[in-house]
Amino acid sequence: MRLNNKNKAGYFNFLSTLVIMLFIFGITAFILEYFIYDYFGWEQWLFLLVPFCCAALFYARGRQIFEYDSDGEALNFKNRNVVLFLDKNLSDEFPKYKLLKYEVMNVIVLKRLYITVSSKKGHGITLRYDISYLTKKEMNDLKFSLNKVIKNNKEQKREHNS
Repeated sequence: MRLNNKNKAGYFNFLSTLVIMLFIFGITAFILEYFIYDYFGWEQWLFLLVPFCCAALFYARGRQIFEYDSDGEALNFKNRNVVLFLDKNLSDEFPKYKLLKYEVMNVIVLKRLYITVSSKKGHGITLRYDISYLTKKEMNDLKFSLNKVIKNNKEQKREHNS
């Protein structure tokens, strides 16, 4: 199964540009208000606070583009930002049989996918991906596919142990 939201990259790029422009406008309005006009009093700090909160929310949600591919014998996960200089891209590929479990952390505006993969030394390695920008249907498809892989792994272990 393949899942990605690359087709929304233009939308995320627009939002990123809008947040940056809002931030620059807020700083400019604050400087003008603070040094020249002085109409608002203490409310002038809202010119900095509101754009800062919008930018923090947008960028704290994590990487916008998520790609998943479970076709073949390997699982591929890719996670990247639309703004290239912000954060490095994540790209992981490992055999399906190494997948032990997954967990989706869902906090009000933030969603993360934690994948636990077995290592050569016998303990699990946890990988983290930002999935805040996936739709509910995409989330359900991702969970369904990962559950299917885990179920197949358990059946393979059961057959191997018999």
